[in-house]
Amino acid sequence: MIAFPNCKINLGLNISNKRSDGYHNLETCFYPLPLKDALEFIRSEELQFTTSGLEIKGNATDNICLKAYLLLKNDFPQLPALHIHLHKAIPMGAGLGGGSADGAFMLLMLNQHFNLQLPTEKLLEYALKLGSDCPFFILNKPCLGNSRGEVLQPVELNLSSYQFVVVNPGIHVSTAEAFGALTPEIPKKRVNEIIQQPIETWKTELVNDFEIPVFKQHPLLATIKQQLYSSGAVYASMSGSGSTVFGIFLKGAIKLPVFENVCSVFII
Repeated sequence: MIAFPNCKINLGLNISNKRSDGYHNLETCFYPLPLKDALEFIRSEELQFTTSGLEIKGNATDNICLKAYLLLKNDFPQLPALHIHLHKAIPMGAGLGGGSADGAFMLLMLNQHFNLQLPTEKLLEYALKLGSDCPFFILNKPCLGNSRGEVLQPVELNLSSYQFVVVNPGIHVSTAEAFGALTPEIPKKRVNEIIQQPIETWKTELVNDFEIPVFKQHPLLATIKQQLYSSGAVYASMSGSGSTVFGIFLKGAIKLPVFENVCSVFII
């Protein structure tokens, strides 16, 4: 069985306060984009995991796809051994949720292929055990995210009349350090209100709180954002805690500059 896990961007990201459990309360709008990995499995005599495409750092046995398989295997011991292969195309550690998508899609694939009959609510529970962003990819449509990002509320938001430019500079941003460098505060206007306004108003109101500390540490990201606006973007922002920066353009209005010191640029 094969599937194609897609990425997401964050439209606004407000960190309101730190909780007693060490996590932070946040509000954001997750928006899916069709930049995709490829994930496939077949039956095997023993559990195997292989990769191709972008290099995945770390121990392969810690990959979220294997974690998703073992999570369900614990409750459904009848699941057979599989050879799982992941072709990685979504940049990693970039605020695009590629790893989270891979884990969530693995749950969905296993549920469908082996007829486990898990309802969406149960899949969301399993996904949260893999990571805070994973539940979004079970729904995989525009959603407001609250609490740690796992409390999801689907929203009507259609940006199909626009094109996206996604710029990945290949800079690793530590999420823990990014959280430690910002000062949580309740925003004057909530993300949910802003995204219902005309997109032209987002530039001055829809904010990613991580941009201030991350741009200070990595000025190249601020430069990329300004280049996107100078090229005609109606809205530009960093996604998640970085380091990917995206711009939203009217279709046919993209006139990109030459981005220096970046790994990849995707036009979607």
